[in-house]
Amino acid sequence: MVQEKQSNRQQRLDNFLQAVEAAQKLQDDIMKYGLEAAHLYCDDVDGDWLETWGEDEDGQQSFVELVTSFLQSDDLVAVRLRKQLKDKSFQEIAVNLEKCLSLSEEEDQIFAVKNVLAGSVAVGENNRESSNEIDEIELLDLAEELLEKFKEFCERYK
Repeated sequence: MVQEKQSNRQQRLDNFLQAVEAAQKLQDDIMKYGLEAAHLYCDDVDGDWLETWGEDEDGQQSFVELVTSFLQSDDLVAVRLRKQLKDKSFQEIAVNLEKCLSLSEEEDQIFAVKNVLAGSVAVGENNRESSNEIDEIELLDLAEELLEKFKEFCERYK
């Protein structure tokens, strides 16, 4: 009888410790990935996320981590992107680009990425050397190049 009570206590303690670890992981993910992580966890609140916690972390990087690594690279597209979005953190850029890629149509993705890129351009800026038309074309080109890079990432890490 005493052993059974101790066993039950140990089981409850183990369950509690697992829940604390899960909560700490969620907090770490929110700190690392922002509120997007919280939204992902909330979207799956009725799912089995607690039971499968960490199972998909077998060395594969998340999309946000891949994009962040790409942004830190010397790739010409990454350099252009950093220059265009110099006021944004790598994390913020990666999360915004991930949202763009969640759209189903490629054309929608391109224009969503272009809008993310254009978000860094101040409205009414007077000291611009090129016209808005050229800027639009450059932004579309960069958006298309980014989508090509991200398709490569998706193919490589699926």
